[in-house]
This record gives sequence, C-alpha cells and structure tokens, in this order.
Amino acid sequence: MNLLSILLQAAAPGAGGLSSYSGILMMVLIFVVFYFFMIRPQSKRQKEIKKQREAMQPGDKVVTSGGIYGKVKEIKDTTVIVEIAENVRIKIDKNSVFATADDIQTPAK
Repeated sequence: MNLLSILLQAAAPGAGGLSSYSGILMMVLIFVVFYFFMIRPQSKRQKEIKKQREAMQPGDKVVTSGGIYGKVKEIKDTTVIVEIAENVRIKIDKNSVFATADDIQTPAK
C-alpha cells in the first residue's frame, strides 16, 4: 500500500480523529512533492548556470538565452562581447548567457 492510498482511506468518513488532519496532511504532502520535483531541480540548475557564467573566459563558445551561438571575445563587469560571425560582434548582458556551447548540441548547418 502506498502513502497516497493510506491518506485517502484516512480521509474517508468514519475513519476517526485522523480525518480532521487529513486535509492539512494532504496539503503538506503536495508541497513536499512539488518542492522535490519542481523547485529543487530548478534552483540547482540556476546555480550551475551562475557558476558557468563566473568561469567564462575569452574564447569560450556560448549560447545566449535568445538562442544566439557565438564565441566570447571580451568580458567586462556586467557585459560580454560575443562574436557571432567573422568580424560581427555584439554586446550582451552577462545574465543573458545561457550556457557554454560545449554543454549543448550545436544545430546542424
């Protein structure tokens, strides 16, 4: 028997004093499941992205949050100069660098 079926049986009429706590217990259970399947993995991924941004060096291949692939040419405090084609450079905010291109499959040409 799994935990959910036990909780549903406890919530049935005539189950005794436990039925008054079953609503609160169900809400806590939903929050715990939501935390472990949604919030925790997302915050873990955000920490990885932040770590990658801090370790970024000129010459690294990156992907912006807008899907632009390029190579880092210069890094400043809050901005990055990215070369997206030969002699075509764009200045972007450091926070818009999504990941290094080594972590993501490059699109087929």
